[in-house]
Amino acid sequence: MNSLEQRLRAIAEEFTPAVLAHSLQAEDMVLTDAIARAGLPIELFVLDTGRLHADSLSLIEKIRGHYGVEVRVYAPDASAVSEYVRRHGRDAFYGSVELRKRCCEIRKVEPLARALAGKRAWITGQRRAQAASRAKLAEREFDATHRLEKFNPLAAWTEADVWDYIRAQRVPYNRLYDQGYRSIGCAPCTRPVMPGEDLRAGRWWWEEAGPKECGLHITPDGRVVRSKEAA
Repeated sequence: MNSLEQRLRAIAEEFTPAVLAHSLQAEDMVLTDAIARAGLPIELFVLDTGRLHADSLSLIEKIRGHYGVEVRVYAPDASAVSEYVRRHGRDAFYGSVELRKRCCEIRKVEPLARALAGKRAWITGQRRAQAASRAKLAEREFDATHRLEKFNPLAAWTEADVWDYIRAQRVPYNRLYDQGYRSIGCAPCTRPVMPGEDLRAGRWWWEEAGPKECGLHITPDGRVVRSKEAA
């Protein structure tokens, strides 16, 4: 049994019900493959923001067909989306960081709370090498916002490690990577990364350089917790 499978099995045994928050990115496809191969009772869910790329959405059906597992899909509250659009405009997030964060809150953060309700642990595909704000990412944290354990089994993996696994195991992946994307979110807020750019440079690319998060991995007081002790 490989170390990744061992970690996931330990999570499933101790913290059922546990869920994988699936971003439809390469890292979560690695986790999906390991979970499915081991037949672990870890649920998968996707936050369909209503603004995802078509290639991302098509991957949901590929996961279901390839692995024979269910993927629960959570959508934002329609009335909240409508009110945001009415007051600010459909693409108002280009106007300010505050409006962008509010859009993320409606389309991602609130649905995440519903997806995690009643769970004992959630799993993510975050890695330390993805961004400076994740440099001290722990493999296990306590999520103070949702009051449950949070695991990042790929924290120490490199981008090369992820793609070596995908190629070796012939794992399905988001075809946007073939178009130059290296970090994938909503369609309007993600672009391909140019040679020499940071891995997450394609996220919210119109904003000034610096740490950029959507709010899914932020504590109630606005911090990015990176160790169980810090929580």
